[in-house]
Amino acid sequence: MIAIIDYGAGNLKNVQHALNLLNIECKVTDQPGDLQSATGIILPGVGAFGEAMNRLNEAGFSDEIKSQANQGKPLLGICLGMQLLFQKSYEHGEHEGLGLIEGEIVRFEHGLKVPHMGWNQLIISAQNKESLINRDVQDDDYVYFVHSYFAQPKNEEDILHATDYGKPFTSAVKRNHIMGMQYHPEKSARVGMQMLKNFGEMVR
Repeated sequence: MIAIIDYGAGNLKNVQHALNLLNIECKVTDQPGDLQSATGIILPGVGAFGEAMNRLNEAGFSDEIKSQANQGKPLLGICLGMQLLFQKSYEHGEHEGLGLIEGEIVRFEHGLKVPHMGWNQLIISAQNKESLINRDVQDDDYVYFVHSYFAQPKNEEDILHATDYGKPFTSAVKRNHIMGMQYHPEKSARVGMQMLKNFGEMVR
């Protein structure tokens, strides 16, 4: 069973609906203790980084997410949920993240329209090309974005996908069993559903 974390800052229903369509057992939960019995975890999110981290901390999720991830449980962050996996964000100040992936979250450069919104293409990184999460996903496949900040991983080997917007930026990450997608797989038609299916297989 995949636990979808409800901390008041996520696009929960669409993620749950997508997993239900794929016949992947899932549960939306606002109880940190439920993560212990889950076989995988999805951390969704929309909104501002600092507020989201405050909510995770206040609800008791932050320590439990880190504990389960450190035990090797598959974890997928979506949109803001991916950004929260990093050490730090500069969105409206400076905020500490979960620190599960080294790097920081920064704003798109001036001159680029923000938010970066709509369909854009994936560039699959060579070092993670053979990962199960990429099964039946191709270079130049389109996925759906809505964001003004993006991740800068410290380690190139953590990059799963890149996308070009003014210049290439990291649009998905993978460090062992910890993954994040800046785009919304639940809104990305066939490609997004395939990646959610692949995550479900990794969990099994």
